[in-house]
Amino acid sequence: MRICVYCASSQECDPHYHEVAFRLGSLLAEGGCSVVYGGGSAGSMGAVANGALSAGGEVIGILPKFMADLEWGHPGLTRLELVEDMRERKHRLLTGSDAVIALPGGCGTLEELFEALTLKRLGLYFNPIILLNTRGFYTPLQSFMEDVIGQRFMNHEHLGMWSLVDAPEEVLPTIQATPRWREDARTIAVVRR
Repeated sequence: MRICVYCASSQECDPHYHEVAFRLGSLLAEGGCSVVYGGGSAGSMGAVANGALSAGGEVIGILPKFMADLEWGHPGLTRLELVEDMRERKHRLLTGSDAVIALPGGCGTLEELFEALTLKRLGLYFNPIILLNTRGFYTPLQSFMEDVIGQRFMNHEHLGMWSLVDAPEEVLPTIQATPRWREDARTIAVVRR
């Protein structure tokens, strides 16, 4: 499986986030998965890559050229692909992925996550989306999304577009247990009465 991991480059957050990211990377590699991520060497980005590499896994980074010019790329990846801009990066990360995992992160991670959710809602992406809820990071987002649905901006069925898990050990079993998203996704994309 090719797993897309959205994660942060912050080195100033609690180190526990990096420890969990490293563990996730190693578990994905041990599970025979290829990891595709944003290509950075710092923070959770570097940790997830290092975890997968330490377990002998394949790690593909997708990095915009301006970030490579700033030397933000991870030097030890299986493959580092340079792209023109952030838009192309997001497209390349998601294309061909068998699942998405969102680790805690800032606006870049959240933007990537919400794009994947939007594409799933519109029937353009059908695979599992997993939110790794380290230290309860995504609990407020889960509540917010439930309120979005309660306020009738999305349908109740849309709660099934993602799964929230608390530990990296839960990620692969959850991916394997998650069925492909509904082929009739567009019939529920618009909010109904």
